[in-house]
Amino acid sequence: MLSCASMAGEGWNMAKPGWVYMMASQPRGTLYLGVTPNLINRVQQHRTGHFEGFTARYGVKRIVWNEHHADIADAIAREKAMKFWKRDWKISLIEELKPRWDDLAVGWGFPPVGD
Repeated sequence: MLSCASMAGEGWNMAKPGWVYMMASQPRGTLYLGVTPNLINRVQQHRTGHFEGFTARYGVKRIVWNEHHADIADAIAREKAMKFWKRDWKISLIEELKPRWDDLAVGWGFPPVGD
C-alpha cells in the first residue's frame, strides 16, 4: 500500500480543488467575486451573514456563477485575474449561462433569497 508521501513523490496530484464564484445582491446588482475550497459552505456563510463586511453590508447573498478548478492555486489565479475585469465583462459571463440571474443555491437545496 502506498502512503500519501510516496504517492506525492511519484507525480500524484495531491492538490486541493477550489472554486471561483460570483454572488449578487439582485440581477445586475452589487457583485462579489471570491474563491474558496468549499463552495457550499461559503455560500451558506454569505447567506447567513457570517462574514462582516462587503457582502453583509450590501446584501450579496445570491450565487450566480461558479467555476471549478482541480487545484486551488489555479482558482486563486483565476480570481485574481478576474478582479481586474470590467463589470460589464463579469455581467456578460453570468448572463451567458443565467440570463435571469437565477440563484444557483436554490438548485442545491437552499431556500430562495428575497429581493
